[in-house]
This record gives sequence, C-alpha cells and structure tokens, in this order.
Amino acid sequence: MCGNPRCGLGGTDRGTAELALLGRLREDGSRKQEQGKEAKDGLLHGPGLRNCRANLTGRCGRRPGAFTFWSDCPGHGPASRRTRLTQIPAPLRVLVCDDSVVIRAAIARILGTDPALHVAARAGNGRDAVEAVKRGGIDVVILDLEMPVMGGLEALPLLLAADPGVRVIVASALTTRGASIAMEALRLGAVDYVPKPGTGEDRAFAEELLAKARGHGTLRRRAPAAATTVAAPAPAAPRPLPALPRGPLLPAAIFAIGSSTGGPDALGTVFRAFKRLPRIPLLLTQHMPGPFIPKLADHLSRLGPVPVAEARDGEAIEPGRAYIAPGGCHLQIAPAGGGQAVVRLWDGPPEHSCRPAVDPMLRSLPAVFGGRVGAAVLTGMGQDGALGAGAVVAAGGAVYAQDAATSVVWGMPGAVTEAGHAREVLPLPALATRIAEIVGAA
Repeated sequence: MCGNPRCGLGGTDRGTAELALLGRLREDGSRKQEQGKEAKDGLLHGPGLRNCRANLTGRCGRRPGAFTFWSDCPGHGPASRRTRLTQIPAPLRVLVCDDSVVIRAAIARILGTDPALHVAARAGNGRDAVEAVKRGGIDVVILDLEMPVMGGLEALPLLLAADPGVRVIVASALTTRGASIAMEALRLGAVDYVPKPGTGEDRAFAEELLAKARGHGTLRRRAPAAATTVAAPAPAAPRPLPALPRGPLLPAAIFAIGSSTGGPDALGTVFRAFKRLPRIPLLLTQHMPGPFIPKLADHLSRLGPVPVAEARDGEAIEPGRAYIAPGGCHLQIAPAGGGQAVVRLWDGPPEHSCRPAVDPMLRSLPAVFGGRVGAAVLTGMGQDGALGAGAVVAAGGAVYAQDAATSVVWGMPGAVTEAGHAREVLPLPALATRIAEIVGAA
C-alpha cells in the first residue's frame, strides 16, 4: 500500500481503486476505450478516495482484451515514470438478440449485474444480430430461436460465418418443442442453451445465464486467435494438490459421467471421440430440465455410434449403450440376479439443489462393481460429484476431471480435484480421448 496520504491507493486497497476505474470506463461507454485507447486521467471518488490527487489511468497496451492500470503517484515510483499496477481483462462483450423488448431488457438487466459482462449490442431479429457480429467485438451472443424477419436457427450459421470464434448461447422456451429446437441449435454450432422462464426474470435463470455467459465468454477470450478473437491471460497455475497413487487399476466394468453448466457441449466432445461401441455400459447425469433430457439423448446419439436413451427403472444395463438420468429422478444402479445390474430411479430429495444429481449415481456403483468403476466429472457449477467420487476412489476405482482452462465453470471438477479424488485432470479433448480408451471405444 502506498505511503502517500493523498494517493487513492493509500486510502484503500488496490483492488477497490482498480474496480472504481473500471466502473468509470464502462460507464463512459466508449468503444474506443473498451478497445484499448487510453482512459481519461481523473479523480476517483469512493470509500477512502475522496482526497485522491493521484491520476490512475487504464489502457490496454498491446492487447484489446485487457486493461493495464498505472499510477502517477510519486509514492508508487519515481516521478519520471509511471508505475504499472496490474492488468485485468476488459468486460466480456455480449449481444442480446430477442424479438421481445421486454425480454431483451430483462436479460440486459441480469447481465448488467456482473461487472465482468457488458451488453455491447441488442437486436430484435437474427438479421440485425448478424450485422452486429460483423461489426466485430462481440464475445457472446444470447440468441432467441423464434423471431420474425430471421429466426435463430437461420441466423446461427451466419453468425458463426461472420465470426467463427463467437460463442452463441440459445435461449429456448421450457417446452418439448423448445428443447427440440435448442438441441438442433447445438448441432448447428451453438455452445449452450438457457431455458427461458415464463416471467422473464427468475433467480435460477439469472444465475444460469450469468454463469454461462461469463464462462463461455472467458473460453472465447482464452482460445487461440481466430478471425477477430483476442486471447486473454491464461488462468493462474493451480496450487499443488494431493496426488493419488498411480498403481494398476482393474479394468472398468462401467463408466459414469457427471456434468452441469456447459455440459451439453462437453458431452458432445466426449461422444464424438467414440469410434466404436464401448465394451461396457455408460451412465450420464446432466443437470438439466426434464423436457430437455430426451432431446439431449437424441442429440448425443447422432454424434457417434453409441445409442443414448433415458434410463428406465428396472431395466438391465448392457454394454455398448449409454443411459442418461431422466428429469426429476436420481439415477442409481442395483445388483440383480444372474450377475446383472439394473437401473433404479429414485425420487429422493434433491442433492446440491439438483435432481438428478451426480453424487447418488456415483455412490451406488461401488456396491455393485467394487473397484471396477471409472468416472469423469465435467464442467459445472457447485460441488456435485465430489462426495461420490470419494466413494469410487475409496473402493479402488478411478475418477477423472476436466481441467479449469477448458471448463465453462470449474466448480464440480474443481471440487473433485481439490479433494484429491482425481486420478488425472485433463483438457476436454484429451479427457474425451482418455474416456474412449478406457471404455474400449477409441
């Protein structure tokens, strides 16, 4: 902290000063400033900054994806030079496209509550959205699917042609028809979906929208440059984590996958890696509204040779097939006569506010298969899967986690990793290949 009593950084912590300046940059609304032009020098006003006489400026330098903060205060270095304080990413630029003015405004209000996001443009139809993306500078598009002039499905390939790196999240009605259109959008290149609530502003919807917009936008900035894409700083190196013994494993007799936020796109990567039918059954639990799950199963089935279907209570699981937990029920496996294993759907209480949840699925497996269990926890919010992963590892099985750099949200895989349950933590493409090898489908 600076010793100069008249300096803004001497009266408060550095982070507060930086956020204050960033707020001023955003309020100014100038595209030039957001693209890296030097910000105006000036006084910062806020807690501990009322008497500040140090000019704190922000600019990008060489990268339009981030601001570098400097201080002219002598207490921060010789008067002959400015002192670099830190560098933080510029807000992610979001385009909201919906034919309803009310819905556009509601989504914009939600996005505006996160300082990492900035609604850079709004459009009332797909044609206007395509033109906005052509102008450049958009990281994420929130795209309605049913609109006049040009609908979302027609606009989607044009958006991706205008900017191959832009991340498109489709907003769909919470109906069977809406789910079908959303899955078609995923096949056309959308990275995720958000189910629209009837009221326009629902707390769960807001949390999901913010997490997906922030997560996918961060992945966009982090990706190698494509078209107008600018890479953002790589995430900080994770702290050392407890290592698992790397002894020999028993061949897996079943493989379970759990996912949440960003899961449909991640599951698509996994299922595209399967080149033949696996030699063992696959189980899937994805946090998702009930009407969307059968459509996701159909979507995954089209990506490769593995048939995917909603699990049915009492059915025997078979090698070469994938069973996904239906809406409103936890998916578990129980022993049956003749050495078989069968599905048990349980409508018990939600876990981690979810039903289906990953933990009940993983917990049920060691009792049936002992140490011959493989599992993977993919991108998702929260900690679902960490306790179940512990049960799998304690029985001698192996759990794999998606890494932070390729996760939309590194909550669930992060919890598994930090608990010391992950045998390997891998980028999504490498993890997909690893799963295919384990199940005999590579």
